[in-house]
Amino acid sequence: MTHIIAEPCIDVKDKACVDVCPVDCIYDKDEWKQLYIQPEECIDCGLCIDACPVEAIFPEEEVPEKWAAFTAENYTIFDLEPPE
Repeated sequence: MTHIIAEPCIDVKDKACVDVCPVDCIYDKDEWKQLYIQPEECIDCGLCIDACPVEAIFPEEEVPEKWAAFTAENYTIFDLEPPE
């Protein structure tokens, strides 16, 4: 399982979550409007959730329905097949 970064991160990109991630699976690129978690690298530790000042990070199965599209986006940004 992975964690998903949703809409509250857009144009914020606070990197507190990056600082606490023990496996460095949270990525940022200048052309991205938000941070993304690489699903195959995430170890489901949950440290990023508490570190996020805008409450944008959720366990994959707990992403609010209004932000469900962010799950697929989180996978496709890394050229991975999103879960069904």
